[in-house]
Amino acid sequence: MSSRIEQLIDEIEEYIDNCKYKAFSTDVIMVNKAEIDDLLRELRMKTPEEIKRYQKIISNKEAILNDARQKAQALIDDAEVQTTELVSEHQIMQEAYAQADKIVEMATQQAQGILDNAMIEANSMKSAAMQYTDNMLANLENILKQSIEISTNDYSQLLGHLQEIDHVVTANRAELVPVDEIVAEVQSAENGDSNNV
Repeated sequence: MSSRIEQLIDEIEEYIDNCKYKAFSTDVIMVNKAEIDDLLRELRMKTPEEIKRYQKIISNKEAILNDARQKAQALIDDAEVQTTELVSEHQIMQEAYAQADKIVEMATQQAQGILDNAMIEANSMKSAAMQYTDNMLANLENILKQSIEISTNDYSQLLGHLQEIDHVVTANRAELVPVDEIVAEVQSAENGDSNNV
């Protein structure tokens, strides 16, 4: 089952995939700032919750170790009980000591194995939780960098287009000035002819 962080990242990617391309562009999209901000805000709020969840998993390591210690102690206690029963029988006293030593050794080995396995499992869970969180944050970092780069490119393109339009308007105005002067001269000449008539 995926976490809410993974779902949010999927939603952000789906949102970006569904954004319309900017006019005359195949790689620049138009993003609704409010919607992307909402998704990023929720992602930012969910990240600490996910980290707490993995910290809780890591804290269960103690419970696993305590359980292993209890099982080991139960094995040792059982071995001691068996040793006591064997020792109480005089005919097989030597055998009882030998068997008791074997049982204690086996119990100690089993207890150590349980402790080792519990430690390995706890460390594995901790490592997996940290790796998962790092992967999620790295993915988010990439999305943010891409968004910043796209926004910067959009702004640069917009600025370039506005400068081109400004040059065209300035050139058009410069071309209009002589025309205005010619029109004024023609009107002045027409007014002079009508006065002479």
